[in-house]
Formats: sequence, C-alpha cells, structure tokens
Amino acid sequence: MKKIACVFLGLLIFAGCANITTSELRSIRNDFAHDNFIESVDKYSGGADIKDQDNLQLLITGLSQFQAKNYKASDDTFEEFNKRNIDTIGGSALREMKILIGGQLVSEYKPSMMDSLFVSYYQIWDAIGDNRKNDVRVIINQSYARQQDMSRAYSELVKKNQERIANENSELMNELKNNQWAAYTDIMNPALMYLSGIWFLNAGDFNDAQTYLKRASGMSPNNSFISEDLKLSENKTKPHDTTWVFIESGFAPILEQKELSLPVATGKGVIVAGIAIAEPQFWNGTLSVSGAKPLADVNAMFMTEFNQYRINDALRAWTSASARAVAQAAAYNSKSNLSELIGLGSTIYSMATTNAEVRSWVTLPETISVLRLKTADLIDSNLSDSIGSDIKLPSSGNHLIYVRLTQSKPIVHIFKI
Repeated sequence: MKKIACVFLGLLIFAGCANITTSELRSIRNDFAHDNFIESVDKYSGGADIKDQDNLQLLITGLSQFQAKNYKASDDTFEEFNKRNIDTIGGSALREMKILIGGQLVSEYKPSMMDSLFVSYYQIWDAIGDNRKNDVRVIINQSYARQQDMSRAYSELVKKNQERIANENSELMNELKNNQWAAYTDIMNPALMYLSGIWFLNAGDFNDAQTYLKRASGMSPNNSFISEDLKLSENKTKPHDTTWVFIESGFAPILEQKELSLPVATGKGVIVAGIAIAEPQFWNGTLSVSGAKPLADVNAMFMTEFNQYRINDALRAWTSASARAVAQAAAYNSKSNLSELIGLGSTIYSMATTNAEVRSWVTLPETISVLRLKTADLIDSNLSDSIGSDIKLPSSGNHLIYVRLTQSKPIVHIFKI
C-alpha cells in the first residue's frame, strides 16, 4: 500500500507539470482576449525585469507591450530576446542533455523559427510606431537573411525525417505522420513579407518592394490586394491616398500533453514504457471583418514546423523512455535487498521526466487578414463598425492600420507612412 501511495504521490507532483504549464498559458491567453495586456505580463513574468525573464516570458511581454502601445518597451523586450537567440536553428548539447535527464520542461524554452519571424514582424510595427524609419529597413533586411537560413535548415530537417520514418510503421510513427495542416513548404511569414513590401513601395524602393511582394504573392496567390501593390512596384509607381489595414484575430494553437504507452523488450521480458507527446488544440470563434482578404494562416504556419520537430521530440522521448524501462526492470529484478526501493525510485523518476514540450507563444493570432482601400473610403467601410465609432480614421494620405480583434474592445494602431 505504501508503495502505491509513493508512486501516486510522485505522479501528482511530477507528471502534472505539463498540465500546470498549459493551464497557465490558457490563463494568459484569456487575459489577451479581454484586453488585459499589461496584467498578463505581470502575471506570467511575476513582474520580473526583462533581463530576468525566460524566452517565452520575453515573447509574451514584448507582444503585450506592443498591444498596449508601449512601442519602445516592446522593442527593448524583443531585442533582449534576439540577443539571447541569435541562432534559433542550431541545437545545444547541454540543452539536449538536460532534456534526456530531466524531461522537456526543465530546459529553457527553445523558440521556434516562426517565433523569430513574428518577433521581426512586431519589431517593424514598433519601429513604425516610434517613427524610426531607418530601423525599419534594418529589421526587414535582417529578417530576410534569417528566413533564408531557416528555409535551408527546414528543408534539411524534412529530408532527414523522411528518411528516418520511411519504413517505420509503429504506433508512435502513426501518431506523427499527419501533415494535413502543413500549408507552407517554406519557413516564411506572408504578413512579414507583405508589410515589408508595402514599406519599400511607399519609400520608392521599387526593386526591394518587388522582392517582398512577389514572395507574399506566392504564399497568398489569391490575394488581389497584394497583386495590386506588386503591379505598382513593377510600374515603379508609389501608391496615393491608400490605407492598408492588417487585422489579427483568434489565437495560435495551445499544446496539451498526450501520453502513449508502448511495449519495450528488456531482456527480462516485455514491459510497457510511457512517453509524452504534445497535441495542438485549435482556437474556436475567430472574428472577421467583411471585405478583408486572408493573408496569413498562423495555424498552418505553426503546424508546418511543429509536425517536423515533434518527430524529433518523440523519437528522443522514445529512446529515453526505453532506457528508463530497462533500468526499471533491472532494478526490480536485481538481487539487492534494496531492489524494490531502487525500482520504486526508478519508476517515480521515469514519471517525473516523462513530459512533452507544451510551451508555445500562445498569444499570437490565429489569422491575419488585410484590407486595402482608398483612405477617403475608410469612413464608409465596414471597418468603422468593426473597430468602434470612437476611433478617428484618416481621410487622406497613406496609412498603415493595425487592428487586433478581441472579445471586448478591438485594439487599433494608426500610422501615417
């Protein structure tokens, strides 16, 4: 009875870590959904200075500060993130060792490639908000170089994974081969591409504008707004009295832990080993604005990368679980007087370190859509109803408008360019 109680206590203390993490992130996302941006920062980071925040806290803090229109604070936070994560592609031997020994959640959150691209996206908005025009160009150029590196690394990863699972038909691999959400074959952010193209178009840098608008068009081939701007860049013509409205809605997937029990041959019979994998749960209830055209499907962006990297995570977890299963069997079957105690400790340790990576940047939107219309027509468009009558919309000139639809009052940023 005592042994059962000990095992159960170990399960409560350790194996619940992933569920606690998911619950915390759900709470933060709920704060975002109701415009409580700064409150969510303090809740998740504990009010810590950005120097003391971990990677995921920095991402959530930076986006919260942007939504609150604290552009410099947002940019400073994202810059701190960038300094720590110069290379988001390569791995760390120390981090891998920590994961093998203690499980996914004992290590620092490793940002995804998508995370880094969204950092660049929001830093462009920050620089526009602070009227730092030279910084916009620098951010765009840096993000473009980063995307090229990421695309090459991602292509290599896909090739390796295809080789590793080509002849695999286990229960584990069957859980991992579902690629129905993989909409993009490249690690690219169409919203970042389009925003960059618009910026260069308005600056009269038509060659650079073409580069980004062509890429945005390739990822959103049915978006006629992008086609209009691409045609302007090809004709070397600046837009006149035009406003672009970027509209974000919903939330990116949140991850929940799913446990699998698989048989392992130990030499002393077959025992069952448990591993944990992350499963995405998608947001339900995304709002929209009539007339806006889809620009970025963040679910698809997320799953494109997630499907490939979770193969690595699951295979690593399986290797670790198999080793632990063998250790447990050896402990329980040893001739030592302490064999049961050692075996019990091995079981509890195995439970403690069986957890999936359920951390992700959950405050990102689910979708990004765009409206492109003559500035004079803004007042008469459905945008007025969508963002509230108390917002003073421009009547002339070129503008960028950022809108974050929430379950309460929409957040609106208006920038003249």
